[in-house]
Amino acid sequence: MAQNTALSDDQVAAELRKMTAFIRQEALEKAREIHLKADEEFAIEKSKLVRQETSSIDSTYEKKFKQAAMSQQITRSTVANKMRLRVLGARQELLNELFEKAREEVRKGTQKTGGEGAYKGLILEGLYALGEGKVGVRAREKDYEVVKKAAAAAEKEYKDNLGKETKVVIDEKEPLPADSSGGIFIVGGNGKIEINNTFEERLKLCETDALPSIRTTLFGKNENRRFYD
Repeated sequence: MAQNTALSDDQVAAELRKMTAFIRQEALEKAREIHLKADEEFAIEKSKLVRQETSSIDSTYEKKFKQAAMSQQITRSTVANKMRLRVLGARQELLNELFEKAREEVRKGTQKTGGEGAYKGLILEGLYALGEGKVGVRAREKDYEVVKKAAAAAEKEYKDNLGKETKVVIDEKEPLPADSSGGIFIVGGNGKIEINNTFEERLKLCETDALPSIRTTLFGKNENRRFYD
C-alpha cells in the first residue's frame, strides 16, 4: 500500500513562497501590460487632441488671415476710390474754371458791336436750317446795325447758293438782354421755332463737343477708357 507523506512546515512554507512569487510575477506582468496599454492609449489620445487643436488653430489662423486680407483689400479700395474722386473733383474744378474764364472772355469781347462776318455765319445757319422765305432775328439793340448788314449779306449768299429769295427781319420788340454775350435767336415757323445761335449757347456747345479733347490735352489719355464717341 502507498503511504501518504505529510509535508513538513518547511516544505509548506517553500510551496507558499513559490505560489506567492508566481502570483506576484503574474501581477507584475499584468500591471506592466496595463501600463503599456495605458501609455499607448494616452499617446494615441494625445496625438488626436494635438491634431484637433492644430487643425483648430490652423482654421482660426486661416480665417483671421482671410479677414485681414479682405479688410486690407477694402481699405485699399476705399483709399483708391477717395483719391480717384479727389483727382476727378480737382480736374472738374479746373475745367469749370477754364470754361468760366472762356465765358468771361466772350462777354468782354462782345460788349462792343462788331463781327459782321460772325453774325452773317450765324444767320446763314438759321436760314439753311429753316428754309423759309422769311425769318425773324432777335439780337441786342446795340448790335442792330451790324446785324442788319450781316442779314443783307446772308440773304444774298443764300440766294446765290440756293437760287431763292429769303427775308431776314429784326424783331425789335423783343431784343436780347443788353448784358448778354451777344449773338442771335433766329425765329421761324410763325414764331413756333427758335434757333439759339447766341455766343453763350455756341460756347456751351463747344464745351460739350471739345470736352474729350480738352481732357486729353490737360490730363492725358485715359488708359481705362475703351470707347470714344
